[in-house]
Amino acid sequence: MSSSTAVPGQSPIAETAPLSLCALEPHVPADRLVAEMVPPPRFDSVRFDTYVPDPDQPSQVEAVKVLSGFATGLGGAHATGTGKRKWFSRKPAPVAGPLGVYLDGGYGVGKTHLLASLWHATPAAPSLKAFGTFVELTNLVGALGFQQTVQTLGGHRLLCIDEFELDDPGDTVLVSSLLSRLVEAGVALAATSNTLPGKLGEGRFAAADFLREIQGLSSHFRPLRIDGEDYRHRGLPEAPAPYSDQQVTRAAYATEGASLDDFPSLLDHLARVHPSRYGALTDGIRAVCLTDVQPVPDQSTALRLVVLADRLYDREIPVLASGLPFDRLFSDEMLNGGYRKKYFRAISRLTALARDAKGLVAQ
Repeated sequence: MSSSTAVPGQSPIAETAPLSLCALEPHVPADRLVAEMVPPPRFDSVRFDTYVPDPDQPSQVEAVKVLSGFATGLGGAHATGTGKRKWFSRKPAPVAGPLGVYLDGGYGVGKTHLLASLWHATPAAPSLKAFGTFVELTNLVGALGFQQTVQTLGGHRLLCIDEFELDDPGDTVLVSSLLSRLVEAGVALAATSNTLPGKLGEGRFAAADFLREIQGLSSHFRPLRIDGEDYRHRGLPEAPAPYSDQQVTRAAYATEGASLDDFPSLLDHLARVHPSRYGALTDGIRAVCLTDVQPVPDQSTALRLVVLADRLYDREIPVLASGLPFDRLFSDEMLNGGYRKKYFRAISRLTALARDAKGLVAQ
């Protein structure tokens, strides 16, 4: 719909009216969830040789070496592209040590870059490798059912799980059982998180339950520590200050494929859309414009916003906003609580997307 639209206090803008995320309620069939278990667009072209280690952090250089060797070692029956194992007359020797690697480190040290590079480097057909976030994996089980998920992923050579987070005991038991079944089927595992496997439950609710279940998961992984500072802010200027409502609105009307929503309404809408659909919510969106950014009111809302921030970052969709800066989205209580690393990651990623959006505002 194209028309001459008036922005308060400005002359009419003869541009296409922007979309509204609040007006979208996407349906995502289960087969799409499986087909989309590949590195997201932001990490589609990354490789080990495009990772730039911090010269002051030798663990980053070591991580590239270890993961390159891990990928090389994953050639075998699953790499044939048949989707099924080839059984030979002699039973294959069991793999020595954990059939997985766990990338531990803070936000912004390039864990997802390395995880995606591992996916690309593994000598197997794309249909025999799966890559998804922890949330996307649990959503897949919800869509397919546990047994069907085991059957679907059990013929894979590699499963990469990004942002491994255990937010409630139910998910803990679910993922523990799933990974155990997949390891039994010979599937190699790789995961990223901000804490070591044995520490995932610290600072969370029902920590004893977490630690009890995670103890079993830990045996599936070789932890690989990656130290360093957030590369998104390494040597870069400070994030731009929020713009005015008028600037954001004008930019939304002037940018093809942009969405325009007021922030409180968007938060309300996210409560009505399952997080597994947040990626589909952004289909066709080239920029997200938000007015009246405010602190998130509660933890449930904050966790939904974290998922949306991840999907926007994966898809490299710039975010232009008015109101408060993104580093004031979450309360001190949230930033000091059990989900603090999720919130800091969201701030980091939204800040990067805010930098990307600077060019949308007319100088």
